Amino acid sequence: MQVLVVEDDVDIAELVAFNLERQGWGCMLVHHGGEGWNQIQRLRPDLVILDVMLPGMDGMQIFREMKGNEMTRGIPVIFLTARGALDDRLEGLSLGADDYVTKPFSPKELVLRVRNVLARANAGASQLVVRSGPLVLDKNTLAATLSGAPLDLTTAEFKLLAYLVERPGKVQDRYELQKVLFGYADTTQSRSLDTHVKRLRQKLGGHAACIVTERGSGYYFTPDPQNTER
Repeated sequence: MQVLVVEDDVDIAELVAFNLERQGWGCMLVHHGGEGWNQIQRLRPDLVILDVMLPGMDGMQIFREMKGNEMTRGIPVIFLTARGALDDRLEGLSLGADDYVTKPFSPKELVLRVRNVLARANAGASQLVVRSGPLVLDKNTLAATLSGAPLDLTTAEFKLLAYLVERPGKVQDRYELQKVLFGYADTTQSRSLDTHVKRLRQKLGGHAACIVTERGSGYYFTPDPQNTER
């Protein structure tokens, strides 16, 4: 799990990172609003802890940008701020934030809130019907359609596509994808994964570019293949 902490107070950011890393979660710290938005788009983290009062772009601006972007709107957000007034909390929650923590805070409470938000996000990711634009995948029946037309996918191709679509913009390394397909990771230079990707792209036809190769790492899915700069 990768958590991005966007907080201009360096001491608070490091306190948050220290407590989250003790739980085994990776953390990246950013102290400027504009840089925070850039990193959200680049990393597509599993969770963003977002201060409201930030230089450059404030937290509410960043959150609105996230919700207006198909690649980032599904990333859960916990607002972390010294502004504890009721109207501020209501504004954040009304925009769709997953939680709201005010300073000073208990590190143990923050860890619990992070754990709960991630659990809810993971539960949502396990939905039976996955949609991305014209692509619809029914994990209950293993049926796939593209613009209403059925896709003739093998079970392995369906599993691979569903796994990527559920994690848009996030690079999935080769070993993880091999475990999804075969139940184990082949540490040799096996090309089985690449063969599955090639066949899947052929079946996606004009949407083949939605599966992007991250050279030296693996693959990721993007609903917008025209914007794949990382």
